[in-house]
Amino acid sequence: MGILSYLLILQLLWAALVSCQYEDYDFEDEYGGEPDQHPYYFNSNTQVQVPSFPFPVECAKECFCPPAFPLSMYCDHRQLKTIPNIPNHVQQLYLQNNNIEAVPAGPFTNATFIREINLSHNNIKFHMIDHGVFAKFSNLLQLHLQHNELEEFPFPLPSSLERLLLGFNKISRLPGNALEGLPNVTMLDLCSNLLDDSVFKEKPFSNMKNLTQLNLCNNKLQTMPPDLPPSLQHLSLENNSISHIPENYFTRLPQIIALRMSHNNLQNIPHNTFNLPNLLELHLGHNKLKQVFYIPRSLQHLYLEDNEIENINVTVMCPALDPLNIKQLTYIRLDQNKLTSPISSYAFFCFPLIRTIYYGEQNVTGSSPSRLRTPVFRRFLTPEEFQEAEDNHEMLNQETEEDHEAEDSYFHPYYH
Repeated sequence: MGILSYLLILQLLWAALVSCQYEDYDFEDEYGGEPDQHPYYFNSNTQVQVPSFPFPVECAKECFCPPAFPLSMYCDHRQLKTIPNIPNHVQQLYLQNNNIEAVPAGPFTNATFIREINLSHNNIKFHMIDHGVFAKFSNLLQLHLQHNELEEFPFPLPSSLERLLLGFNKISRLPGNALEGLPNVTMLDLCSNLLDDSVFKEKPFSNMKNLTQLNLCNNKLQTMPPDLPPSLQHLSLENNSISHIPENYFTRLPQIIALRMSHNNLQNIPHNTFNLPNLLELHLGHNKLKQVFYIPRSLQHLYLEDNEIENINVTVMCPALDPLNIKQLTYIRLDQNKLTSPISSYAFFCFPLIRTIYYGEQNVTGSSPSRLRTPVFRRFLTPEEFQEAEDNHEMLNQETEEDHEAEDSYFHPYYH
């Protein structure tokens, strides 16, 4: 009985120590306010056995391991130049916003259960990553390497990987075998690199059967990427130099929900290009379009700002009325075009759910922008909504081009 009482007292003392340590720690002091981590829900079908924690777990002296989150180790924002040794139990490792230049295998020797690694915002180069250092993590689901100095794709990688973020690097090529062993990747971010059309010769994405989001914005592409997997739902191609969309291009991509192609050189859209059953959001602003095109039934938000459209032909957008299949369009943005008159009232028969048409300023003459009589048109508003719209009218009129570009710029890697 004496031994049991002694063990009980020890357990109570340890619990009190952990509670005090947690209560005294100020997360805002440690991280400077709101955390910059995005929520990520791991695959529930993936089960990983981890050791139990009857006593405080091991933690690298350079880092912090919150008692409330014993599987996580926070080493971010600490001006680290090297990666500390990773204890065996760690599943989430946060090393972002440091001065790390290399990823050697040594610190990861005991890290057998790791599922997420964040090495973003460092100075890592491809040749400073030990070969196969990531491939040994058979449970790794998410890898952040954006905002580094990578010149090449960091393969080999483990087949378990589901999300791979490589934006804001200097990657210029994708070897054909680099993505072959990644059947479970659902999200791949390659925005803001140095990729051009030559990367498509080896069809790097064709075998990624579960890929649902592909970000290729801010690169050097001049043509639409071929041989994309039919599973794709979100495609980001803004800020490239694409001038043409081949006819029937999206026939192989029936699951597309959101397409972003603003800031390209598009001049003409084949009539049925976007006749997709699931398309909800379409961004084509900041191109050189002169004509509108067919609007599919599912589309809800259409962005056509900063083009060269002089007239909105509603019959092209909506060739026939079908009361049994009402078109879902609710919002159109048309500012910075060359419109001289508002859209025809026939549009409200074709698109009965439309609530907002934003005309803003129009580039009718080469001298100064002009406004249509109705900069913002709204319908189906309650009296309260109408009054709010009136109150916000001046604010809407004062929106700057920088505001619009910020809204339409980077295709967020966690876009849903």
